[in-house]
Amino acid sequence: QVRLVESGGGLAQAGGSLRLSCACSGNIFSIISMGWYRQAPGKQRELVAIITSGGRTNYADSVKGRFTISRDSVNDAVELQMNSLKVEDTAVYFCYTLTSQQSLWGLGTQVTVSS
Repeated sequence: QVRLVESGGGLAQAGGSLRLSCACSGNIFSIISMGWYRQAPGKQRELVAIITSGGRTNYADSVKGRFTISRDSVNDAVELQMNSLKVEDTAVYFCYTLTSQQSLWGLGTQVTVSS
């Protein structure tokens, strides 16, 4: 069974940086895209960044210029470098993978940014 394993969340001060990583555990085929979503308390889950198998990226307006998504195609992993963090970036961050056969979600990792 394929699982997404996230790591790298934690606590940072405003203006600081964190790096999230997500790796696929198990055999996974025909990845179309990988990315990150987040959900803050009382809010809906929202797209943060996504990268396709062809390397095309898409970012939420709120993180453009601050966050960078990258993908390791050999290891079926994706990372999110988060710089210039803001208090409003506080949320649970979920890894997401779309393949030709299924969509997968990680369990989430908490990111907390203090002022």
